[in-house]
Amino acid sequence: MNTKPAISDNETIKFRKVSFHINDISSRSIVSGISFGVSHGETLVLLGRSGSGKTTLLRLINGMLFPSHGEVLIQERSTRDWNLIRLRRGIGYVIQDAGLFPHFTVAENIGLVPSLEKWVRVAELLALVGLDPSEFADRRPRELSGGQRQRVGVARALAADPPILLMDEPFGALDPVTRAELQREFSALTRRLGKTIVFVTHDLREALHLASRIILLEAGRIVASATPQEFLRLDHPEVRAFTSSLALTPGASA
Repeated sequence: MNTKPAISDNETIKFRKVSFHINDISSRSIVSGISFGVSHGETLVLLGRSGSGKTTLLRLINGMLFPSHGEVLIQERSTRDWNLIRLRRGIGYVIQDAGLFPHFTVAENIGLVPSLEKWVRVAELLALVGLDPSEFADRRPRELSGGQRQRVGVARALAADPPILLMDEPFGALDPVTRAELQREFSALTRRLGKTIVFVTHDLREALHLASRIILLEAGRIVASATPQEFLRLDHPEVRAFTSSLALTPGASA
């Protein structure tokens, strides 16, 4: 089976032979020779060990970093050609600790971006992520559980109705029960909203549950790209390392 990702002409995100060095004179690449595309409405999961380059790829998508070689295109335009404010307002970003402003209320955290865009719909967004606006809108982040903070983080990322959503291990710090609940809710939400999503994780079980397609990174390079069903059948040492981890979870089955 060919595990190299194909690039078509109708993709929202495209990487074309992208490499990124720590600086211009460094010979060490964080990612090297990366080419892939993400179609509209697809949930692409970037899977890999710590340090494999997953977060670097997210930062290349929203213009926090620029390629040392190659190019990243968003909606057919290179990230170097975008106005960065407009680019980032069209890309929601959710990180592991939600990144909420501690002195803002939940409503203020969610409403920050849409207020800049002259579009406020906080109550609708809270309801969308399963939080009662009358109960949660006036709370501060310190008054929320970890799962509630992540829900608010997702609501804030969706506030400007961005076509693209980046998720950087958003459920990684949660307890297993809350994590499983949020994975189920997020999976249902993605089907409803039809966003183009790039989701980073090092958890194969999470990748299998959420992904339309999985790209596996090893040392900054793509070593596999497949649907969840295909991924489990791939014969590659790094794929086998991840699939064997499923068997290490008590009561787990692939």
